[in-house]
Amino acid sequence: MNGRERVSALWEGRPLDYLPCMPLTMMFASDRIGAKYLDYATDFRVHVEGQIRVAEDFGFDYVSFGTDPACEAADCGAAVMYFPDQPPAIDESRALLADKRKLATLRAPDPHAPGRMKNGLQAVALFKERVGKEKLVEAWVEGPLAEAADLRGINAIMLDVYDDPGFVRDLFAFVVDLELGWAKAEIEAGADLIAIGDAAASLVNPQTYAEMVWPFEKKMVDAIHSLGVRVRLHICGNTRLILEEIGRLGCDIVDLDSLSPVSLAREKMGPDQVIMGNIDPVRILRDGTPETVWQELAKCHLQAGDRFVVGAGCEIPRDTPPENVRVLSEYARSQHPAA
Repeated sequence: MNGRERVSALWEGRPLDYLPCMPLTMMFASDRIGAKYLDYATDFRVHVEGQIRVAEDFGFDYVSFGTDPACEAADCGAAVMYFPDQPPAIDESRALLADKRKLATLRAPDPHAPGRMKNGLQAVALFKERVGKEKLVEAWVEGPLAEAADLRGINAIMLDVYDDPGFVRDLFAFVVDLELGWAKAEIEAGADLIAIGDAAASLVNPQTYAEMVWPFEKKMVDAIHSLGVRVRLHICGNTRLILEEIGRLGCDIVDLDSLSPVSLAREKMGPDQVIMGNIDPVRILRDGTPETVWQELAKCHLQAGDRFVVGAGCEIPRDTPPENVRVLSEYARSQHPAA
């Protein structure tokens, strides 16, 4: 059973040889091939090389195009800061939608036009060509609140939630159309799984999440499913107060950050939700020992049950000892669930 088959079997409730292993790697993968992160983020060939190398070196079941949250915003015309060896970042002092009136004239970019989105499509296509029969191919899009923050600025959008909810909903609707257009192109390029990153969603209160954010996330999840692929959701931070709502989205994998207990997620989301995580990527994975990494993974697995994907709470830090990272797949291979 290869990685692609293993993850599919978990989703379909079929017997597994062992648990899937799908941790997030970005700077760790770039460093693995000695590349500057600027090249990893902007040159699909470098990105593909880094992802394949880290997947093969550490026994991961997938490869993933995901470098930073600024791809879509950059192609929309947002001001983005680029650094030699750090992820690109939005320049919020020059937010694209500092003037809210600009939303009325903003148009979603063509993901096939020259730009960062096209670079992502080229990465996905090359993944499919090189390892698509053995590894699951994943591609990322931004979620409604995360992309709204990229376009408007995180502080401004949080104030807008209270001061101008109508504008926020209009912006979310624009974002959903933008992201679904890119997701469709990624799927056509060869993606088997679309990951939605909506990091900012952990910063709003449960009522705001349920009434304003959740409906747009749900629209994205359902639309991506209708295109014939699976969906993974990643929300950084403390999501314990919105876990039940997240469980109602129908995602095929829910990533849990280390601030949200796996036991609570299982209680709130029910027995069938596939959960990934969620050891502390710094305190345990980077700063711990192979023994402590194994112990913490075992605790997560016990709480999650066998509807479980081995991984960390968020991205593997770039300076994590390789022997600690290797424990992730070693633990996964030691477990033999019936289904």
